[in-house]
Parts: sequence; structure tokens; C-alpha cells
Amino acid sequence: MEIRKIYGEEIETALQLIWETFLQFEAPDYSEQGVDSFYRFLSNQPMIDTLEFFGAMNKKELMGVIATNDHRKHICCFFVKARYHRQGVGRKLWTYLKDSSSNQKFTLNASPYAVPFYHKLGFTDTGKEKVSDGIRFTPMKYERGILSDQMFR
Repeated sequence: MEIRKIYGEEIETALQLIWETFLQFEAPDYSEQGVDSFYRFLSNQPMIDTLEFFGAMNKKELMGVIATNDHRKHICCFFVKARYHRQGVGRKLWTYLKDSSSNQKFTLNASPYAVPFYHKLGFTDTGKEKVSDGIRFTPMKYERGILSDQMFR
């Protein structure tokens, strides 16, 4: 498995992976408004152009993707294809992002489905679950530290 930055046409493949995985795992927890909001986000090309995308590749197949903004400080999208769940793909994407950044703190808004996964990576809740435009999320953060970096490798 190779983790690398993805560009150009590969981003379209990443967006398709994100959408299909969202429909399978996230959409059941969301209202119709939430599903529509997420689709609009993925369809907003000026917004997508501000994101930095990284992919987990198995030969030429994209297995998972993580997208960030704010100089890799905020994770906007983090999705792994269903058939690669529980195989370390997400952890490797996260480790790559963390190791290729000097940021001390990372943030994200976790869907209900993903909260336990993020806890395993060392993220902590910064507030209670919220709903915005039908999107349910728990705000979370990860702060570097000797204890958290050693515990979650």
C-alpha cells in the first residue's frame, strides 16, 4: 500500500469513493437534508479546489482518501472503501497525514458512524453532537503529545 498526495483526475475518483462510502455508512444516520448538503459540498468545485487530498493506493486502486484544509489542520473528508475496512488503511492515511505535518493540533467533525474510529486514533470530543444543514457531527481534536503519539501507533 502506498500513501501519497493525489491530483487532477484522481480527485474525481476520490470524490466518487467518498460519495459511495458516505451513502453506504453515513447517509442512514442523516436526514434527506443532510444527504443533500453533503452532496452539495462534494459538488462545490471551488470548495473542493481548496482541499488537499491524500490517497491510499493498492497498485492503481484507490482504497481510501483523506482530504484536509487549513494547511492540513482540519480533516474535511476521511473515507475508506468498505472492503478495506479494518485492514489498517484509515490508520495509515492518518499516520501519513500526521507525520507529514508539523501541526500540533488537528480538528474534524465526526459523523456518528466514525466517532469510535476517531477515538481509537486518539481524537477527543470537543463538544456534544451537533446538526448543521442536516449533517450530524461531533467536533473533535487531536493534539500531539508523547502519550497520545505512543498509545495510538
